[in-house]
Amino acid sequence: MHINIKIFFRKLRRFKMIRRFYSSANNIIPQVCIVGSGPAGFYAAMHISKHLSNVNIDILEKLPVPFGLVRYGVAPDHPEVKNVINQFTKVAHKPNVNFYGNITLGKDISLFQLRQHYDAVLLTYGAEEDKTLGIENEDAHNIVAARKFVGWYNGHPRDKDLKVDLSGSTAAILGQGNVALDVARILLTPIDILSKTDITAFALSTLAESKVKELYLVGRRGPLQVAFTIKELREQIKLPNCKSIWREQDFVGIENIVNTLSRPRKRLTELMLKSVAESSKVDNHCEKYFKPIFFRSPNKFFTDRMNNVSGIELICNKLVGDNHEEQKCVPTDEKEILDCNLVFRSIGYKSVKADKDIVFNKNGFVVNNAGRIMEDIANQDLAKLYVSGWLGTGPVGVLLHTMGNAFQVAKAICEDLKHCNCSSKNGFKEVKSILTNHTIVDWNGWEKIDNYEVNQGKESNKPREKVCSVTKMLEIASS
Repeated sequence: MHINIKIFFRKLRRFKMIRRFYSSANNIIPQVCIVGSGPAGFYAAMHISKHLSNVNIDILEKLPVPFGLVRYGVAPDHPEVKNVINQFTKVAHKPNVNFYGNITLGKDISLFQLRQHYDAVLLTYGAEEDKTLGIENEDAHNIVAARKFVGWYNGHPRDKDLKVDLSGSTAAILGQGNVALDVARILLTPIDILSKTDITAFALSTLAESKVKELYLVGRRGPLQVAFTIKELREQIKLPNCKSIWREQDFVGIENIVNTLSRPRKRLTELMLKSVAESSKVDNHCEKYFKPIFFRSPNKFFTDRMNNVSGIELICNKLVGDNHEEQKCVPTDEKEILDCNLVFRSIGYKSVKADKDIVFNKNGFVVNNAGRIMEDIANQDLAKLYVSGWLGTGPVGVLLHTMGNAFQVAKAICEDLKHCNCSSKNGFKEVKSILTNHTIVDWNGWEKIDNYEVNQGKESNKPREKVCSVTKMLEIASS
């Protein structure tokens, strides 16, 4: 059989060109941008990188350091909760996952610009403002947002200069969730225990001088509606040198219905009832007192001539309805006064509108359908939008809840990317060209900050001493 060599090689070259064309088309790497490096962001990156082999993920963060609420929201005496950072670090070390810190959405880069250069944009920047009560004298000195206090003792750059006056003997926390119990525990824990954690040096110094001896935990509903979990309550009532004192009238009839409750609520209520029984025992060796009270809502604050808070007027409430766990709280005409020198407001967080194109609903979180932000896109080249974590659900649940939500939304992103006709986009390469003369902290920069903090902590036998200045962070990362 005679073969024309020239024709053969001509056809071979044509075949290789066609094969390269299809190979190139099929090997377009989808570009995913995650805004926010807290638990929701990292859990989403974990799921996407596991289920899509052909993808590039860029995690953008406002601060120079990662981990969000795990770093700045978890109490310093809960190091086991922070172990999840080890999982997140493994995700960040994957070759197709990148961290870029010190980039603020809506300031350094717009959402529209991100959507131009990525195939999918996931918003996970959380809820960083606290809700307010909107009552008289709420702006008085020493009425402190629990969020700011948590940020202060955890070393958040935003809250490092917070001034908290702990010279009074009586404090009150408005709210009965896990954050409220975190604040209570930090205020009442012996200083030698706190000194072994990664609590900031300036917070430790201030707490060492604290004169707070009596701490009220005020809830507007009853014992069956508390939002804290059994773990946090157990830690609180077992604090050394601190006695829990409950009001027995708040628990009238509770013992008769405890066996009808769902298991988690039953166990929590049984623990409270046990603590109520123990609180009647005389103990002259305690220096501090933890006093939960129920069925009370703040109506207004009292102040002295220097505008320092001196007390709270509380409205007495009652519960109506047959379902004990879903009873509605109704105010009565009765009021009472709680004298105190310090008040922490712990009634929830809310998200901020980081970019003009982000749409919120009336409940204060981003409008979405199972994580997908539904919209009519005139320009099909713009990335699809998604939301996860507190920004999409509201500030509810613990870390496990955030993980489940992030995995659910990440699954939707994977499904959409598998069926999308992605065009070739350059992702962070284009973003970086926009951020000219801007300091960006990559994972290597974070590891320098991490090493610095750990070494600083060794000097005082602590796990780490956090850097609380953004300027200092950038200096270390650039060294």
